[in-house]
Amino acid sequence: MSDDVSKRRLGRGLAALIGEMDQPVPVGNEEKPSVAADRLVPIEFVSRNPRNPRRYFDETVLQELAGSIRQHGIVQPVVVRTIQSDRFEIIAGERRWRAAQLAGLVEIPVIVRDVDDRTALELAIVENVQRADLNPLEEALGYEQLIADYGYTQNDLGEIIGKSRSHVANSLRLLKLPDPVRDMLAEGSLSAGHARALVSTSDPTQLARQIVTKGMSVREAEKLAQNDIRGPSQPKVIASKDSDTVALERSLSDRLGLEVLINHKGGGGQMRINYKTLEQLEEICRLLEAR
Repeated sequence: MSDDVSKRRLGRGLAALIGEMDQPVPVGNEEKPSVAADRLVPIEFVSRNPRNPRRYFDETVLQELAGSIRQHGIVQPVVVRTIQSDRFEIIAGERRWRAAQLAGLVEIPVIVRDVDDRTALELAIVENVQRADLNPLEEALGYEQLIADYGYTQNDLGEIIGKSRSHVANSLRLLKLPDPVRDMLAEGSLSAGHARALVSTSDPTQLARQIVTKGMSVREAEKLAQNDIRGPSQPKVIASKDSDTVALERSLSDRLGLEVLINHKGGGGQMRINYKTLEQLEEICRLLEAR
């Protein structure tokens, strides 16, 4: 069986497992798990997966979930894999596991799956992406890990997680940002839309701080980035151009994060993409080579 076929089948299998994980399993107080869980295991026999793409857990949200678990039990089992005869590693559900510890549970319901490192990582990413539990930086780091460790293409990842190739590509672009901007992205000060606008700018950190301080919208952040990329010496859009050409220039500039100028005459013409740094040139080359 080819790798491509295997990956497509794996993607469908992951989606089916996520659906299975959504079955209710009340546990806690006097209640017992339904058949959706494989078993109850002592909570101290379960450990987190160090490769889990999720790194940030809101303490307030964990406390609220712990309160709910004390009242109603765990609604969904934790998906794990066996690492020793009586020891398990979390594939999906680390937040529930953490909250269960805060709630004082001694046992938790689990679904046990016999999977390798690659599938465990894929499951963790799919589960978190489908539930919107990852911040944009964690999502991008998860994609990067699958590409680096297992040779996945952006198309492969799109099929597995149910997203477009462009979504995966845009996520990976965030990893080009400097650490201070990544921190703002991880803590939620910047959205993914804000951050993507800054990738090709000359000083993303300074612009990010300006965006946060002024509470700019994504559209305002894009205009700020365009002004930085264009620079004071760059010519403005020629007013005599027809509206369709100007609209096309604006659309391409927004998509690339770089100034695009079109000179259309008769049946042909020229298109110019202006860049200021080698990193911007590399990004243009990468986009062209990906086609």
